[in-house]
Amino acid sequence: MTTWSNRIYTYYVAVAFVLTFAILFPLFLCCIWVPSWNKYGRKINQFWAKGFFSLIFLPVKVEVEGVVEKGKSYIFLANHFSYLDVAMMGFVPGDAVFVGKASIRKVPFFGYYFKNLHIAVDRGRVKSRAETMRRAGLALDRGSSMVLFPEGGIYTQNPPQLVPFKNGAFRLAMEKQIPIIPVTLSYNHVILADQKELILKRMPAKMVLHQALHPAAFATDEQLKDRCFEVIQEQLLKDNPATSTPENLTNPS
Repeated sequence: MTTWSNRIYTYYVAVAFVLTFAILFPLFLCCIWVPSWNKYGRKINQFWAKGFFSLIFLPVKVEVEGVVEKGKSYIFLANHFSYLDVAMMGFVPGDAVFVGKASIRKVPFFGYYFKNLHIAVDRGRVKSRAETMRRAGLALDRGSSMVLFPEGGIYTQNPPQLVPFKNGAFRLAMEKQIPIIPVTLSYNHVILADQKELILKRMPAKMVLHQALHPAAFATDEQLKDRCFEVIQEQLLKDNPATSTPENLTNPS
């Protein structure tokens, strides 16, 4: 049930998002127009994410299970149940390039920022998917990390149940021998559910950076994909025990 306090809080968060982005937009433009400054634009992105969650009084507990080496490239893969997920992935360390849906490019100002500092993909076009993997490979070669949502969008009808993962990120990891760090966003589907009316609930959020999965330890990209799925799904069910069922523990590919 939506309360008046939830509505007021949602309006406050929306205003805070727009105002903070407007304040930082000139800095983003500078980093876009000078190509060698692109990585600083992404660093501002991280500063924005952490500052934004503090400003809206929504604490994010980040648990790191393994060692994330400074200066090393990783592919961060997270579940995607909520529009809050993209902002929260700003907490991942290092220079991280995001891969998002092509529809983001249509958002005024934000779309311009995203397509120039990150990568937008049209999953309905084979050519766009291939170009995305090429650009992602180049970003990894330059020493950046990647942030992707392997479900390909918000598709689940029953969170925290994952939908099958797409293959692209795992093929890229095997090709480049880049470690994958599974990321679980435990409660975003409760804080901001994917519903017709987007209403925020103010409660603590949780992000888990799991142990890195090294491609050399897997015979195929399918095995790597299945293990990544299992790690994230198990954590989701652990943190949301009321929805735990045995059939949720395998990738329904």
